[in-house]
Amino acid sequence: MTASAFRKRRVGRTDLEMTELGLGGATLAGMMGNEVPDDQARATVTAALDAGIGYYDTAPHYGDGRSERLMGDALRYRQDGVAISTKVGRLLRPLRSEADRTVPRGWTYPFPFEIKYDYTYDGVMRSYEASLQRLGLGHVEILLVHDIGVQSHGEEGNKKHWADLASGGYKALEELRRNGDAKAIGLGVNEVPALVQSFDIGNWDVFLIANRYNLIEQSPLETLFPLCKAHGTSVIAAGPFAAGILAGTDVWGPSNGAYQKAPPHIVEKVSGLRAVCDEFNIPLGAAALQFGLADDVVVSVLTGPKSPAELEGILKWWNTSIPAAFWDALADKKLVVAGTPLPNGRVA
Repeated sequence: MTASAFRKRRVGRTDLEMTELGLGGATLAGMMGNEVPDDQARATVTAALDAGIGYYDTAPHYGDGRSERLMGDALRYRQDGVAISTKVGRLLRPLRSEADRTVPRGWTYPFPFEIKYDYTYDGVMRSYEASLQRLGLGHVEILLVHDIGVQSHGEEGNKKHWADLASGGYKALEELRRNGDAKAIGLGVNEVPALVQSFDIGNWDVFLIANRYNLIEQSPLETLFPLCKAHGTSVIAAGPFAAGILAGTDVWGPSNGAYQKAPPHIVEKVSGLRAVCDEFNIPLGAAALQFGLADDVVVSVLTGPKSPAELEGILKWWNTSIPAAFWDALADKKLVVAGTPLPNGRVA
């Protein structure tokens, strides 16, 4: 795979930089029923390294530890100049057998563990240390609080988790950042309101938000992005393909994280976007991939290929030349909300 010269952007007010294109580890763990053999997962990360991608995200949740192990296998001994993020908020409890599993199995070939939510000081510290063990690495650059919010836990459940984070979990993250064990801290969620609320707790360097900022939805522009700019917090735009619907599948990712077949109003929106792409002879995937970086609060766009071949396709979309008139057409047809920054320098 041919190496590319990816530009880097600075994370918040830190000294950390990451490439504008990143690789996420959820799909590698067998997300949405996909079967990804171990060797294929490692080969995908290796191909991304060879291509010049310098940002990688994973989490204990992905495959109940499997993603961290496989990503660590590929990144080990090639960590120089690479930014890695993993997540806290879930601890893994070992299982004697699959018959002992009490949490529904959501992964293909998960490791023999199941999750337990824990956003306390001790929970964050234990999660950080366990992640390093699974990765087989001595450090990561970014720690993100994973899946905290009302849609993830319900009103009452989230109150407890939020109190745990505010009273203890954030202190652990701040301590790890202060000691140099992490260069940046933040949240990784699907819910915009949780990110807005998090500014009441402390100072964050970066947010990873999945499926909420793309050609289908631009809701973060209303409140979240202005707050991020005011606080010096960067955004990682994960899910540029909105869980797949913008890359040719029929899957869409709502804010509760429960990927589903796209409803009619989403299908209609995609049809409108595709019509403009066809007019300019541009792949919809290329437009979706290049859209997010137009807002300067976005530091990286995070994709989730499950094979070297899929990664090669993403790189072709990344390098597709898109004329300024295409973005003008999207704005003129009101296919993005008013005030949306566009890659041609225009604001819709």
